[in-house]
Order: sequence, then structure tokens, then C-alpha cells
Amino acid sequence: MREKIAEINREFKNADIKELLEYFLKEYRGKIALSSSFGAEDQVLTDMILKIDSNAEIFTLDTGRLPQQTYDVMDMTNLKYKTKIRVYFPESRDVEKLYYKQGFNGFYESIENRKECCYVRKIAPLKRALKGLEIWITGLRAEQSSTRETMQLLEWDEANGVIKLNPLTLWSEADVWNYIRENGVPYNALHDKGYPSIGCAPCTRAVEEGADIRSGRWWWESPEHKECGLHIKEKK
Repeated sequence: MREKIAEINREFKNADIKELLEYFLKEYRGKIALSSSFGAEDQVLTDMILKIDSNAEIFTLDTGRLPQQTYDVMDMTNLKYKTKIRVYFPESRDVEKLYYKQGFNGFYESIENRKECCYVRKIAPLKRALKGLEIWITGLRAEQSSTRETMQLLEWDEANGVIKLNPLTLWSEADVWNYIRENGVPYNALHDKGYPSIGCAPCTRAVEEGADIRSGRWWWESPEHKECGLHIKEKK
């Protein structure tokens, strides 16, 4: 599988993103989906993908603790593209057990608690969402954080047994916002209030202009820990 991925990475190294998406959406029809958190990058890909295939599969993970502005852009996106993005929720029994064990905001107390919360609210639902898929499209960019600097266009996701496709890996933040403005793409209102990266409400805050893009996520932790577990790379 890794040899196949390396070959495809070489083949599409200089490909146009539209050409890239057209190929994968056609080649893996019914076995490919975009996961969206309704951040700027995911909104760019939603616009690109639905212009190619209005029936393409897009899903999101509703953790139950998202900001209202995220729900607002969910609604705007469904209305603009005349689509229904599929929503996956955490299992209620797992959330009940989590609250009983660590309380309502126990994720602030330790990295272990926070990762357990992320597992219940994000990772477990993601595994259900990815079941039966071969290609998982993400809006990740290499410059977003130190944990993503070596990211490739295509990568093997060992934890979920799928190929992860990162079309925007080499895009800059300016590239993302230029596309949004030029194409009238709906975006989360929190981006205009100093939130470059948006997750669950209690784990996200605004940052000063020019600060690291993900410094407002889990700000009480060191940078090397700032992943929820959805995009942790396999150690070699």
C-alpha cells in the first residue's frame, strides 16, 4: 500500500487541485468522503468538491460542544449547496461515562483526560464515519502546526485503515482566504474575531494577529501535543 501511495504522490505532485479531486472522486466513487469541521480549509474543499460532484459524501463530527457559529455555518453550507452534510455524534452512553469519570470540564486537568474526551467525542464517531471508505479527504495544511510539517499529499492512515488525501497540503493561509473571497464561500464568523482554528468551544480561544495558527487550541498544552488524535501520524 505504501508503494502505491508513493507512486500516486509522484504522479500528482504538480497536479492542479481540481484535476486531483476529479480523479479521486471518480476513481473511488462511493468509497471517498471529505470530513469537515467547517473551518476555512474544509469550506474551500466543500466548494471544490460539490462543484465537481453535487452528490459527493461530506460528513462532520458534532461533539456536542461546538460554538453556535459553527452550527450557523453548517446551516449556511447546506443551504448554499443544496446538500445535507452527514452528521455523526458521540454515543450518549460513552459521554455519560465520561462525565461520571472526569466531570463536565475534566479535560482541563490533564492531557490524558483531554485525549479521552477527544476520543469519545471525535475519534470513536470518526471510526464509524470512515467505515467502508478507502479515501478520507482532509483540509490539513503543512504550515498549520509543527505536527503537520512533513505531511504528504497522500498518506496511509494506519489507525483507520484508509488512505488520507490532503489536497491543500501546500496551500498558505492567504491561498485559502483568497479562494473563499473569490468564490463567495460561507465561513465561520469566528474567523473574523481572531479564531484561525476552531474546535470545541471550551478548547478554543482567539489569538493575537500573527500568532501561531493553532495556538488557540488546547492553549494550556505544549505545541507537540496539540492534536485531538484524528490526525496523529504513525511512528516509524
